[in-house]
Amino acid sequence: MTELDLVLTAPRAIVEGREVGCRVGVNDGRIVVVEEISAELGARRHAVLTDDVVLLPGLVDSHVHVNDPGRTEWEGFAHATRAAAMGGVTTIVDMPLNSIPATTDVAALLKKRETASGNCFVDVAFWGGAIPDNRHDLLPLHDAGVLGFKGFLVDSGVEEFPALTESDLESVMGIVAASGGLLLLHAEDPDAVTPTPASTSYRDFLDSRPDSSEVSAIRSVIDAARRTGCRVHVVHLSSAAALPLVAAARADGVAITVETCPHYLTLAAEHIPAGATEFKCCPPIRDENNRRMLWEGLADRTLDMVVSDHSPCAAELKCLDTGMFDQAWGGISSLQLGLPVLWTEARRRGHTLVDIARWMSGATAARTGLSHKGRIAVGADADFCVLAPDESFVVDPTQLQHRIPVTPYAGRELSGVVRATWLAGEQINLDKPARGRLLQRGGTT
Repeated sequence: MTELDLVLTAPRAIVEGREVGCRVGVNDGRIVVVEEISAELGARRHAVLTDDVVLLPGLVDSHVHVNDPGRTEWEGFAHATRAAAMGGVTTIVDMPLNSIPATTDVAALLKKRETASGNCFVDVAFWGGAIPDNRHDLLPLHDAGVLGFKGFLVDSGVEEFPALTESDLESVMGIVAASGGLLLLHAEDPDAVTPTPASTSYRDFLDSRPDSSEVSAIRSVIDAARRTGCRVHVVHLSSAAALPLVAAARADGVAITVETCPHYLTLAAEHIPAGATEFKCCPPIRDENNRRMLWEGLADRTLDMVVSDHSPCAAELKCLDTGMFDQAWGGISSLQLGLPVLWTEARRRGHTLVDIARWMSGATAARTGLSHKGRIAVGADADFCVLAPDESFVVDPTQLQHRIPVTPYAGRELSGVVRATWLAGEQINLDKPARGRLLQRGGTT
């Protein structure tokens, strides 16, 4: 073999579903060889890891609201991708809403790419949006390289991204199915959601978005997917009550996958104080028993993956001064913290870093169609997260790279420190110019 650009020696690495020692050879930003740790590999550069860290594939977070352009003061590509890099995330997929314009036509996609260009520390791909009046824009967006489409079945919270009705859903699914695309859905039934009373009580907010809202909406999604043959993905599932529906649909041949988020797996309604609007998100964080069943869903693979649903906003929109849940923006920022948050709870429940790599890298890369991401294997991008799994830290919001340092994890002790993040064979340095690429469907730049 000719001399390699880089050989990375890792006494501990997650490779093909196992923790092993290995040497990883890199050329032109891609992995070209994975050998036993004793293998002799010549390279222009060598990096040797210590045995207190584990080499993970770079995380692929397929649910991130960057809010840029139009609401850049909420986050923006520079801040979001800096936070991603600090959290071991090497690829994000940007959601179509909360930016202005929303990514519901090709012109908006081009504007978003222009805004992102040169400002990304990690690789970035894009979802398109599905709203009631943009059916004619779906195929052009597909051809322009979006990874799929996101739609809401309930009010999205922003007027430029209205919800799909039941008839809209059927029509959109038909178009997406014909293209072989993927439709992502925020699945809450608007008929089961009630206005949140003016209150600082988390229970009042939770009661306004019951389990039945998710169960009903997911049943409708499954029925429509069965009729149309559309591939569907349910985003940020919070209610474990819907898992039996998903398992049965999948057994019946419906092409459905489901994600959940670190906050649903680590937080519980019983412990959210009055007025603590930093915990508000939609669908809501539910009780301890529900949390236990979500973990069971991950263990039996009914739940496929874990993503951040990073959804920041201007600090005043969280209403931290009044604590009024009815008025506060619903969204939790965890792009930088998702890995340690999840690992802290996962290891307590007997899971391993093999599971973490599958939930946060392999499964997300596979479902988004980014086949060259999310694994340490020949042909994959040389994207890595170097994690010290036994090292702990206390969350200090002032140390977050998010533009708005509001988090429900403030003061919490977490396990797992990201020592370094590598993108395309180069360690990311936040003091140097951003090197992240803009990706299209199929993984091309």
